[in-house]
Amino acid sequence: MLGCSAAALVVTAGCGDAGTQAGNTGAGSASATAHATAHPTHAARSTHYTGELADGARWIADVPEDFNGTLMLFSHGYGPLRAQNAPDPRTRDALLKRGYALIGSSYAGSSRWAVNGAVQDQLGTLSAVRKKVGAVRDPKRTLAWGESMGGLINSLIAQHGRGRVDGALSACGIVAGGIDFNEYQADGDYAINQLLVSGGPGGSGSSDGSGGSNGPGGSNSSGSSGAQIKISGFSSDGEAAASGKALADAVQRAQSTPHGRARTALVAALRNQPNWFSGQQPPPAHDFAAREKQQAEGLVKASLPFTLGARHQVEKAQGGPVYSNVGVDYARLLRHSRDLPQVRALYRKAGLDLDQDLAKLTRNAHIEADPDAVRNMERTAVPSGHLAVPNLTLHTTDDPLNPAPQENEYARTVRRAGDGSMLRQTYVQATGHCTFKPANWLAALNALEHRLDSGNWGSATEPEKLNQAAKEAGEGSYPVFLRYTAPELVGVRGRGTGTQRSAG
Repeated sequence: MLGCSAAALVVTAGCGDAGTQAGNTGAGSASATAHATAHPTHAARSTHYTGELADGARWIADVPEDFNGTLMLFSHGYGPLRAQNAPDPRTRDALLKRGYALIGSSYAGSSRWAVNGAVQDQLGTLSAVRKKVGAVRDPKRTLAWGESMGGLINSLIAQHGRGRVDGALSACGIVAGGIDFNEYQADGDYAINQLLVSGGPGGSGSSDGSGGSNGPGGSNSSGSSGAQIKISGFSSDGEAAASGKALADAVQRAQSTPHGRARTALVAALRNQPNWFSGQQPPPAHDFAAREKQQAEGLVKASLPFTLGARHQVEKAQGGPVYSNVGVDYARLLRHSRDLPQVRALYRKAGLDLDQDLAKLTRNAHIEADPDAVRNMERTAVPSGHLAVPNLTLHTTDDPLNPAPQENEYARTVRRAGDGSMLRQTYVQATGHCTFKPANWLAALNALEHRLDSGNWGSATEPEKLNQAAKEAGEGSYPVFLRYTAPELVGVRGRGTGTQRSAG
């Protein structure tokens, strides 16, 4: 280990096949340079290393002087392709203080939706760091962890990582997979066009639309009168962001009338939008007006601007639009929503015919995806449900970007693959996306380590045990763990499109 003064360690990567499959771990055949700088932090004295893989992905590693033998491979979420090895500085310091070594990569590529090659880059980083950093060359245990898009990447690592990682902790992840993720979001966007945009400020217009196909890529026209907002087939980030703002503005205007609020509730149900966004406590279960207000706030302030703004990057990575609603029966979709009673009640209060609006959505559903883009996403961004190592997931109950119902669908997929015993899912009572504190991460990590040490989950994932572990961590306040069953993910069953939803 180097001393406290800055120093550099130059190493050269060995040759290896970078590969094209998610399970490959080669660091590449080109030489790479790693730099190490020893520095004290308020958490622990550690050494920081950097390096680069053959495909251009950068990696970083922080190794504490009192390394405890566990190497942790972090997968970061959607955003700039910068190497990260922890979700935030406080969690990083809490882990370093306890002796964990932390590594992670930037991922390579031209799109911030970097799932296509992220698993390869992460496993390549693991190989490169173990080869170049003597202190972690032979760790006692290697754990994969990640959040948001990185939670999906991490679940794919759990699928492909046998012999490379021992366990996985996936937080606030897109674990239902990229296809479902894009379809339910765009179902809600399509419903805004059909019911709020064409109907005017209150969404009370009577135009039923004449249909009309968008063709492959399904761009902006949805077949009804009025100026429709483009929801797929974007040519730039700016165009996608403008659509996000326009859709959010439509929802905001709709709040001025009972018709608009009722239709917003339908949009929110299709989008799996949680009905708690702000405030200390969620609205009462039967206060449908308050819950719709919270859903609208989440749509306007978070979900629509972010997800539409990112859609161009997703389409850029996959090679075209991945959203299709051809053949979708929206009445069948809505039947799976826990918010169906709320939607019905607000429609009755507004004097609207819910069946008529659902029929309109079904009748005008003509948006087509690019088949090659769909196949590419199925191949790279949809978990198969097969788990090579134990996988623990962590989610807030009311996540406006990656809603908790994704966990329900992931559990269904894992059970169908026969690996249900390898999965446990935990929740904290909180709103927001990935709003975990260091104590939450440490408690979840403790539960995963219990599984690996004992060979069974036991009671380690029970809320009481998790809260006890979080309290004993001594890292300050945290949202509490609770017993929770995520609702069903609306938009998966009943689509009638025949889309394959899991890759091997």
